Amino acid sequence: MQETATNGAAASDKQLNFLEEIIERDLNEGRCDHVLTRFPPEPNGYLHIGHAKSICLNFGLAKKYGGRTNLRFDDTNPVKEDTEYVDAIQQDIRWLGFDWAGVHYASDYFDQLYEWAVLLIKKGLAYVDDQSLEEIRRNRGTVTIPGTDSPWRNRSVEENLDLFNRMKQGEFADGSKVLRAKIDMSHPNMQFRDPIMYRILHAHHHRTGDKWCIYPMYDYAHGQSDSIEGITHSICTLEFDIHRPLYDWFIEQLGIYPSHQYEFARLNINYTVMSKRKLLQLVKEGYVSGWDDPRMPTICGFRRRGYTAEAIRNFCERIGVAKRDNIIDYSLLEFSLREHLNKVAQRRMAVLNPVRVVIDNYPEGQSELLTAINNPENQADGTREIPFSRELFIERDDFMENPPKKYFRLAPGQEVRLRYAYFVTCTSVEKDADGNITCIHCTYDPATRGGDAPDGRKVKGTIHWVSAQHAVKAEVRLFDRLFATEAPDEAPEGKTFLDNLNPDSLCTLTDCRLEPDLSNVSTRDKEQQKANEAWEPQHFQFERLGYFCLDSDATKEHLIFNRSCTLKDSWAKING
Repeated sequence: MQETATNGAAASDKQLNFLEEIIERDLNEGRCDHVLTRFPPEPNGYLHIGHAKSICLNFGLAKKYGGRTNLRFDDTNPVKEDTEYVDAIQQDIRWLGFDWAGVHYASDYFDQLYEWAVLLIKKGLAYVDDQSLEEIRRNRGTVTIPGTDSPWRNRSVEENLDLFNRMKQGEFADGSKVLRAKIDMSHPNMQFRDPIMYRILHAHHHRTGDKWCIYPMYDYAHGQSDSIEGITHSICTLEFDIHRPLYDWFIEQLGIYPSHQYEFARLNINYTVMSKRKLLQLVKEGYVSGWDDPRMPTICGFRRRGYTAEAIRNFCERIGVAKRDNIIDYSLLEFSLREHLNKVAQRRMAVLNPVRVVIDNYPEGQSELLTAINNPENQADGTREIPFSRELFIERDDFMENPPKKYFRLAPGQEVRLRYAYFVTCTSVEKDADGNITCIHCTYDPATRGGDAPDGRKVKGTIHWVSAQHAVKAEVRLFDRLFATEAPDEAPEGKTFLDNLNPDSLCTLTDCRLEPDLSNVSTRDKEQQKANEAWEPQHFQFERLGYFCLDSDATKEHLIFNRSCTLKDSWAKING
């Protein structure tokens, strides 16, 4: 987001999006003299990447125009809500780099909402209905057929007040009665066909305990909560546009502060599901290890996988703000991560599928230190020393006994460069009884130390390695997209989104060898684990392999690295 504008004017010449145009118009025309937005999640699950867009938008717009943003939990459904989610949501917002003007809850306003409901009953604009939810749905009509009035629609004000009070006192069973707004059962906007304002739920609330057994519906609570807080711009996703007239109707009938709602297109990414209900199903049924599984589209899942807050903010900025729904390619999110990690991630060498190499003409028992660059994109990161010895590990895929033409890696009789080290030539191989290569024998040219030949000869292949004597053993997890199809929500008849899961979304490698410097990486301590605190791992580029970070469950005794994403271009192409 752009920096704060001092007088409502744009902070730069960048073209304004439609929400910025609205805010600037409102400031310039005097409809408001400040900006107060809000982010109102329901605490019934963990935030996902779609919420990240809304967070960046609400907090970013307020910052740009010198305003503030409230965090308000829409806690009107005690059956699904929990303090675990409240804590996780606050943690995720702070991790993304934002802070709020105040923390509020819809439950803070239950008394006021109740009094306003009583006011609407007294004005003849609300009534208690004894119909079941099924009967209400059936009598609501369709887009082309008007709804049918409830037989209880014309109860007297006195009777409605008495029944609503008794609902509050807990005299009636769940589902036996509801309070409905009395508007128009033939209205072309289905939302106006006597919407439900309150339902009976004898359930313990995470904040109010057992004080209430009636709870307001979203359409009744949301606009009034905005009004109580004085929200100037209530920014919602596009599916709520049909609810906006009802939002305005309640505010108008109550004669309260006129907050107003504006809608933008929600974030849809291919190969991903965004439904919290479906994400919860993945967790509860064990398809993933938890809400923070690195394959999940949750903010905590992306954080654990190695995504940075800056990368996610840049992604949200890059996709912009639209009025129509569209689908964003997952690769754009990965591009945003690579772009950031390329600047900040230090380079290290790691061998994920090792095969042993012995340099026969290198002195036995000898080792030396070579100089390696930490990050060519940031000279301030300096260099490090890496050990080199007679026995090494290289990637098994970097050797081929019978290579095709234009194969430039290691092969019998073929010379390659070892990154930062020497030129080596393969002389022979050892195999086990099944014909698998167990050791590759090479010779090296001592004159090529540092990776260049004094006689000017060139090699086309450069491969990475680690010293076998000094290598650190680790587990490495390679993640792919959780779903195998671009639109996992679309499933043939008789199938569900679960049938679109990618069976190869996780590959765990348990015998990886890393350069010894990685043994010094900072792990999450026991107190952080106990408190479930957000933990920012160190980020690395494993040369030629991708970007990786330490997993939150890793310990000094058992290192676990997660692949955040692959490289945009192969290391060999860049450095060959």
